[in-house]
Amino acid sequence: MNRESLEETVKTNRAVYFSRSRKKLWRKGEESGNVQEVKSIHVDCDADVILLRVHQVGDAACHTGHRNCFYREVTEGGNGYKEKNDIVFDPKEVYKK
Repeated sequence: MNRESLEETVKTNRAVYFSRSRKKLWRKGEESGNVQEVKSIHVDCDADVILLRVHQVGDAACHTGHRNCFYREVTEGGNGYKEKNDIVFDPKEVYKK
């Protein structure tokens, strides 16, 4: 998040992020409908990390179709990762790209 996305998140109680690839604000769910209703916002002791507690509206939070963006787990020894098979939608159908 940047300052502008955090301010809009606080104002709207919906998760808004800054997309570095698009170079603009990205309102979570604007294409998929899978919005994040913000329940609380926390900052760490150094005030350099933000944690949002959200109510996820819709089945998935990740643009890949997974339930959340943390669907990969680093394997023992750190030589790779294993992926959960919790895909709930086909991104090609949702995003029409």
